[in-house]
Amino acid sequence: MKIGVSSYSFARYMKHTGANYCKICDLAREMGFDGIEFIDLDLGVQPAKDVPALAAEIRAHCDEIGLPIAAYTVHADFIDGADEVERLKRQVDVAAVLGAPVMRHDVTWRRDIPWREIIARTAADIRAVAEYAQGRGVRTCTENHGYVLQDAHRVEALMLAVNHPNYGWLVDMGNFLCADEPPMHALPIAAPYAVHAHAKDFLLKRENPGEGWFPTRNGWSLRGTIVGHGVVPIRDCVAALRSAGYDGWLSLEFEGMEENLTALRCGLAYLRGATT
Repeated sequence: MKIGVSSYSFARYMKHTGANYCKICDLAREMGFDGIEFIDLDLGVQPAKDVPALAAEIRAHCDEIGLPIAAYTVHADFIDGADEVERLKRQVDVAAVLGAPVMRHDVTWRRDIPWREIIARTAADIRAVAEYAQGRGVRTCTENHGYVLQDAHRVEALMLAVNHPNYGWLVDMGNFLCADEPPMHALPIAAPYAVHAHAKDFLLKRENPGEGWFPTRNGWSLRGTIVGHGVVPIRDCVAALRSAGYDGWLSLEFEGMEENLTALRCGLAYLRGATT
């Protein structure tokens, strides 16, 4: 598998240093990552005429340093968002400028609507975005996150409802814990739909120790940590993906309290061993 890194993984470093997108691309290349992915490009991070122009600048820089762009991930809410289909089509255009083969979008952040109703209300719009993206050479997908559509059986129901060949699953092996689901129960369900994957790790406790921890859906507590240092069975998850025939990108996501760049170097070293 090719090992990438999400721009999100550099968030603490970027906040403390003011580094822009091109700088973290340089760092990812120096560390030895095979590629990088981006979340919602922000002109406040790196000024440009507009977001498509920024995307073009980033792609040119990545081409120059030999760092492929693996994916583009964007915020979305098909329940509360105004005209999300058209807005996400424009985001697909940005993904195409980046040269990203995959674009991940959310479904909704609403937690007060039953999950089956959410799927029924959003599947057609998600399909419309997937159809548009197919014409731009970009595959769309949804990640297991957001508490409501996080369990494997719920996200699988979404996949079946959308039922489009250009739409799939961004399988985040750590995020299942947010819904109190063991990753190795979820991975065999999720893996056949995978078009992209994230390696993320967590510490897990019954009580909340304080700063840096957040609740699972049923009241346990998680804290992000270095990939390989937590409770997520990374090697077994990789094996489950491979058993389903997945051999695409595996992007490292780090959201822990450890020193940012050290955490990424350690996580990359662990993933190299877990994928060989």
